[in-house]
Amino acid sequence: MTYQEVMAKLAELSGPEVPENKLRSGAGYSQFRVKMGDLRALAKSIKVNPPLASELWQSKNPEAMMLATLLMRPKDLSLEELASLAASVPLPVVADWLSTNVIKLHPRKEELRESWMNSPDEFTARLGWSLTAERIIKQPEGLNLVTIMDRIEAEMPTAPVNVQWNMNYSLAEIGIRNPELRPRALAMGEKIGAFRDYPTSKGCVSPFAPIWINEMVKRQSPNTAE
Repeated sequence: MTYQEVMAKLAELSGPEVPENKLRSGAGYSQFRVKMGDLRALAKSIKVNPPLASELWQSKNPEAMMLATLLMRPKDLSLEELASLAASVPLPVVADWLSTNVIKLHPRKEELRESWMNSPDEFTARLGWSLTAERIIKQPEGLNLVTIMDRIEAEMPTAPVNVQWNMNYSLAEIGIRNPELRPRALAMGEKIGAFRDYPTSKGCVSPFAPIWINEMVKRQSPNTAE
């Protein structure tokens, strides 16, 4: 498919207009005019196509950018190209699709993690903290979790909400996976208060760290919940 054909298909798949205030909303927002499943099905029919992905990303259309992440070949991207992608993210859900479908599949992602956490660009920083949360989950060896908690405690209260989201994710995963650090993680979550009143759909766990931590620990072992 050509760029024009893809954009026409996205228009065909579009649902009702989304209010502008929702398009500009913060962490966790994912309701766009094209259903997520339709984007994935379209990507499957197109297959990997880096030149087309580049055109779609440059369109600045959120759905086209999300689709682009499914058409890229992550291992072929340079660190400079990854940095450029990160710096051009316009919305949280685009950042999250870029993280899942491209950044986390790159063999040199660890070289970016810490520098991105320090970035003044909020979506680049969000991606850096996403990589840190992934390390906490999958490869905690070599991480100083206490130092990470110190940083979260100092920086999260005043961080942009788009950065707070993955700082909070990192804090919750530390608390869930490390019983010796769980009391501090719970106390930090209460003190910072981020996402305490975040609207949560039925059947989902609140992103408020103390609720999130205790619920996940309870699911792992009912006798170890705080």
